[in-house]
Amino acid sequence: MSYVGENWELIKETLKKEYDLSIVAYNTWIAPLKFHSEEGDVINVLIPGNQAHILNYIIKKYKDFFQVTISELMDHNYDVNFILETAATPVGEEEVVERKLESTNDHLYRQANLVAKYTFDNFVVGNNNNFAHSAALAVAESPGEDFNPLFIYGGSGLGKTHLMHSIGHYIIDNNPNMKVLYVNSETFTNEVIEGIRSGSSSAMNKLRDKYRTVDVLLIDDIQFIIGKESTQEEFFHTFNTLYEAGKAIIISSDKHPKQMETLDARFSSRFQMGLLADIQPPNYETRAAILYKIAETSHKKVGNEIVEYIAENIKSNIRELEGAFNKLIAFAKINNKEITKELAEEALKDMIYPDKPKMITPTIIIQVVAEHYGVKAEDITSKKRNAEFVLPRQVVMYLCRELTEVSLTDIAKILDKKDHTTIMHGVNKIEEQLKTNPDLVSQIDIIKKKINPI
Repeated sequence: MSYVGENWELIKETLKKEYDLSIVAYNTWIAPLKFHSEEGDVINVLIPGNQAHILNYIIKKYKDFFQVTISELMDHNYDVNFILETAATPVGEEEVVERKLESTNDHLYRQANLVAKYTFDNFVVGNNNNFAHSAALAVAESPGEDFNPLFIYGGSGLGKTHLMHSIGHYIIDNNPNMKVLYVNSETFTNEVIEGIRSGSSSAMNKLRDKYRTVDVLLIDDIQFIIGKESTQEEFFHTFNTLYEAGKAIIISSDKHPKQMETLDARFSSRFQMGLLADIQPPNYETRAAILYKIAETSHKKVGNEIVEYIAENIKSNIRELEGAFNKLIAFAKINNKEITKELAEEALKDMIYPDKPKMITPTIIIQVVAEHYGVKAEDITSKKRNAEFVLPRQVVMYLCRELTEVSLTDIAKILDKKDHTTIMHGVNKIEEQLKTNPDLVSQIDIIKKKINPI
């Protein structure tokens, strides 16, 4: 064995320390790599298995790390070549292998309802989502074994759905015999309603067979199921069946289980017996990295000044970042102009107000609060007394009082209340709870950032 081969474990450990790799990333990508051979100035490294997407990912993300680490430790300049172990496929043939694998797995992705663009490869990791990403990767590596269920929560447009689809893709790529199914709560609810409406036991049995025989169930926006009695009951039994069989369950929500006011205790305990992972709004560095990734993926070139301008001014979520980028590209194309900062300011003037404070109105507050709590805006402004509308309605009262100049009487009219005393009661109720309820403090802070992300 060559000198590089004799020091292979030292090389990997050094790389881990020098580039500050997480334990999950190191164990997933670096630890399994094996030294193969040394040919002149080229080090050949074996990647276990025959998955071309892993080959491509390692080349893209870690090849430079290996070249620098090996060259510095060995005091000699080396190039690094990665080879798939099973088929001993040279790196030059990676595209052919990848196309073959894609044609093999495409139907599995479709059966699982997975979106092609949502993979770990194009998920931008930052301080806001590092823990959730690591947890998702660990679950993808060992579905049903660790962190089961995985409960990912955070505001709208922060990447929860992206992570869930990434888990699904990864599992299919590495375990194509596993049955993976992604579903959003609206689809699940509609299927339950249709099964009940049909009045046929065979229809319900078919539904149960669909969801209770999978190896991996990914269910998105679980908050929309809570409170729907029949749907909730069906999911409860589906959850228990899968969990007891050691199958993987991945759930997403816009809030922590403890923040779901109408959540049944039996659900809360089950959601929390695995791992809870939150995603926060991205900081400036992560927003910029996301924009560069969007530009790279869409094959559009934009200057650093443009990325900085958008990243500094669009702060709430990833969906808005992508929307701003796409609008700028379309605006430049329609007007046949080069993308400059001046053009960006013109194209995005309705999304960005750098010199003008955002006008906060009760309507905006109601819309944001409704989205945060997963209810309809018209329910907040209605006379409905359902338990799930009480807290959002009182939060609206509190924020209208704190963030606007609208009078209590006018707030009462907007919320269809008899007089201002009801509004005062709601405001006082929230103020008292904020003194002792840290979860509510966090909710209010998040909502304020959504209303006015400064």
